[in-house]
Amino acid sequence: MKKICVYCGSSPGRRPEYIEAARFLAKELLSRNIGLVYGGAHVGIMGEIADTVLEGGGEVIGIIPQALVDLEVSHTGLTELIIVNSMHERKAMMADLSDGFIALPGGLGTIEELFEVLTWAQLGFHKKPCGLLNADGYYDHLSAFLDHAVKEEFVKNAHRSMLIIEKDPITLLERFEAYEPPRVSKLLGRDNT
Repeated sequence: MKKICVYCGSSPGRRPEYIEAARFLAKELLSRNIGLVYGGAHVGIMGEIADTVLEGGGEVIGIIPQALVDLEVSHTGLTELIIVNSMHERKAMMADLSDGFIALPGGLGTIEELFEVLTWAQLGFHKKPCGLLNADGYYDHLSAFLDHAVKEEFVKNAHRSMLIIEKDPITLLERFEAYEPPRVSKLLGRDNT
């Protein structure tokens, strides 16, 4: 793995454990010589992970739409800042540049971005690992909801297992390195070929 895309909040969140998780992940990326691809902002958890990777001498590529540059939230000290026209273009470029996807704590955008690439994996559009860094139990309820979706037969267990959830970045990245995508049809009721 050369680059990991990290989705995360433009807010620091309520608990200091969220910022600490960003720093811990950044240091683990550095120790493995993995570059960071992220949303290009200097605020919140986004700014924290970027700054920590940069301080350690790592590569940070930010991708941000012009509308957010106009709001003065772009990070000006990155290895590379790519300015695009739309959120769709941003997400596609982040996916193309990355070998895997991790969500730290964040809000609606973070969850939407992760579930979009997870859906693409489910459909077989890519074979890259997707994960949640479940800092301080932030994603416990989301994990329980996914288990509920499996029980109610809207999500196959094989697809549920595609989302790697760990509390520490070391284990998460080890699982990323060993990741093998399932070979299963997206549609329930169809055979798994």
